[in-house]
Amino acid sequence: MRGSRVKSFSSSSFASDDARALELAIAAVDKHPQALFTDFQWFLYEARDTVFFTAFSKTAFDKESISNLVADMVSLAPQLTHGFVGARPGQPFPKHMLEAITHVEEVDEFDGYPDKWLSKSTDIFARNDLPLFRVMAAVRKGGADAEGRVSIIQVRSSHALLEGSDSALLTRSQSASHGVMSNKDNKVSLGSRIASTLQGWSMTWMYIVLANLFAPKEQPWGFRTLALKRHRLRLLANKLGVRQRSLYFALVTYALNGDGPDKHMSKKVIGAAYTMLDGKRLETDDDFFRVRALQAKFKVLDDFVEYVRMIDDTVAGIEQKDLSKFQSVMLNMFNMLRRLNGMWKALPGKRFWRFNGGMHIVLTLVPPHRTYGPMTHGMVEPIYCGAWHPAANICTFCPGREYVTLNFSMEERHIANVGKIETLLERIEAMDLAPTGRKVVEDEVS
Repeated sequence: MRGSRVKSFSSSSFASDDARALELAIAAVDKHPQALFTDFQWFLYEARDTVFFTAFSKTAFDKESISNLVADMVSLAPQLTHGFVGARPGQPFPKHMLEAITHVEEVDEFDGYPDKWLSKSTDIFARNDLPLFRVMAAVRKGGADAEGRVSIIQVRSSHALLEGSDSALLTRSQSASHGVMSNKDNKVSLGSRIASTLQGWSMTWMYIVLANLFAPKEQPWGFRTLALKRHRLRLLANKLGVRQRSLYFALVTYALNGDGPDKHMSKKVIGAAYTMLDGKRLETDDDFFRVRALQAKFKVLDDFVEYVRMIDDTVAGIEQKDLSKFQSVMLNMFNMLRRLNGMWKALPGKRFWRFNGGMHIVLTLVPPHRTYGPMTHGMVEPIYCGAWHPAANICTFCPGREYVTLNFSMEERHIANVGKIETLLERIEAMDLAPTGRKVVEDEVS
């Protein structure tokens, strides 16, 4: 990735007074459970966005070991203690709370997992006096299966508390504490700030009006995962002369859209949002999230080779520009929405959260998930990591050492096309591709 590489990410934040922050935190949550949330966190909480992490393990979990795992998670990611009635930021959970947010069950086999476990995770928000995450495990009755797997574990959380980089850090048993993530010393010009603020405010009203007029009814939703060998994809990306990331994006959008005359998403242009980590933090960045959102338009082409190279060029062009502009506009929009909601709870309205503004898909590439240390002792690849949002078809790419998993959360009508990805992959691999002369740029999944 030009300009940044998430394979070298860290959890570092900018200076803050931890003791004073904790004192203010406890006082704030007594008045309002989400008082400490940034505008971005507030937006994801109100939308009921959720994320998940799941993997098989050689360890047989029970209630005690699951509770110990939660305690370790909270010590590394103290933000998990925020956001609910009765929260005590940074403090350990009492036993009755651990009992309520953990679950262990026995299963005969692992057939259908992890897909059969994936959902919108609405239960996380069912009670406002419990932490905004859940941890569950399923243990095989007969012990290890032929692959040595004894159990499968899943962590589900409000997206307001965890992002992809947190999941990657926890997988490595590293601190995922956020602190202050914006850099107040890296100033943005007054003109840029005014422009992005005005743009964000105008977009707020436009989206509220359009959403309440044109938001679709709630659609049947589906979830599916796919695990592919990383080496296989690396070889094909080199053969095509593109970044691995561009190949991921192309395989998913081409297969989901369809290669016949009847396109499932768009006949002309696929509107996509994608995310990346950028080490150049600004004063206008969110104080919690490390991730930065970018917007792209991929012209629909029937020739896959032309299509993937077009995506590679499109992504390169976007990232040579100002990476903070779109994010800054969106953050101002979230701020305005929060203010309006504070004045009148009817705004922005329930329909707002189902409006995607013409965006066909969100493509999220999380940092590499590589197990290390006590947090993930006994866990084996593939590792699955994904997200749900009420208005977005999402594909989350989660690279590990050997596998990259594709984690789909989208309208049910698209789920059947997930099966076309491997067929497409085999077809392109079998092609006799002439050397292109294109310089392959090393990216974040190398």
